[in-house]
Amino acid sequence: MHGQASRMTRLVEDLMSLSRIELNEHVMPKDRIALSPLLRQIAETLELRAAERDMCIRLAVPPDLPDVLGDRDELAQVFQNLIDNAIKYGRAGSEITLRTAAGSRPIPGSSGSDNVMVCVAVCDQGEGIPREHLPRLTERFYRVDTARSREMGGTGLGLAIVKHILNHHRGFLEVESTPGVGSVFTVFLRAHPAQSAELASAAPR
Repeated sequence: MHGQASRMTRLVEDLMSLSRIELNEHVMPKDRIALSPLLRQIAETLELRAAERDMCIRLAVPPDLPDVLGDRDELAQVFQNLIDNAIKYGRAGSEITLRTAAGSRPIPGSSGSDNVMVCVAVCDQGEGIPREHLPRLTERFYRVDTARSREMGGTGLGLAIVKHILNHHRGFLEVESTPGVGSVFTVFLRAHPAQSAELASAAPR
């Protein structure tokens, strides 16, 4: 009963979170967010959970990583969800890697410096996800393995929340996975305008 009550509480919290995000999804956040300290803070917060499975979290963050446009709390939720999933579904004793980079990338409906994106890739060494499941991963309540997800305390809303937060930020998520090797979840966010023009002009053509 305690386990089911806890799961129901998490489900309600996730549904409320998703509702709040959707309510403001049409207005893009305008704050300037430094990703490096945010990622380090989240990694430190989840280190204990990773250590319980004999896993470690490694950050590969360049010192000149550009700031992004966004909402700090929402972005923290995105990366916490993705790293938490990597801990759940990665192999015990393996490494989770966060890789970051910046550069130009075509975005529908935009041009010029608006195309400068900062990407954060969360890489795990797990069982991987069969290709046929990848297009539906961000659907609400969609699970690749329902029994395992419930056993680990999942609500089936984590990636849906990630998707809607990134929609709010006019960013997007890409997922690559190789069964038996692992998965890479890459978040793309818009660089802050103060740095995006410089990055766009420096990018290779």
